[in-house]
Amino acid sequence: MRRTLVPALFAAICVAILYNFAAGAFASSPRTGDQGAAPEFAGITHWLNSPPLTMQQLKGKVVLVDFWTYACGNCVNTLPYVTKWYDKYKDQGLVVVGVHTPEFPFEKSTANVQAALKEYGIRYPVAQDNNYATWSAYHNQYWPALYLVDANGRIVYQHYGEGSYGDTEAAIRKLLAERNAGKTDKSAEAVRTMAVAPAPVQ
Repeated sequence: MRRTLVPALFAAICVAILYNFAAGAFASSPRTGDQGAAPEFAGITHWLNSPPLTMQQLKGKVVLVDFWTYACGNCVNTLPYVTKWYDKYKDQGLVVVGVHTPEFPFEKSTANVQAALKEYGIRYPVAQDNNYATWSAYHNQYWPALYLVDANGRIVYQHYGEGSYGDTEAAIRKLLAERNAGKTDKSAEAVRTMAVAPAPVQ
């Protein structure tokens, strides 16, 4: 009995280590460049900290979509960075949306997710994706996973796992600068148009 138990236990530990590696610990290199339009949030069970949001209504903002779940250690390790970015850049046009996609059945509980939001000081919108609809729309495979969406609604940056925090923040800052420069250019153009518009005939 002991001989069969030891290999089984060893195999289970190896599977757990490999899963943890695949689920976030491996920290992929960021992927940049236009990766297509960001999918809409689909099949959301509950919205927390916010009324329901759509990608369409968020156009003109820079959106950071964070796939996470509260019982994932790798996800929890990224939360201080995500909450810091939200606090630091929300007034400059950044919107953070946490998409909480559960790994285990107990993580589907809204009360448990609400407790996690309180524990980790999460004040940005969180969408409960209990049926993996948004996860599937993004073709996502990992916890945690970050998708950065520009003001035109295009995914331009992805990162899976922990790490690359400096790269992610630099990408956020770049997109915000582009967004805000675009707004300035449009305002200047509007002023120029007003200045050269002919006066109405009396």
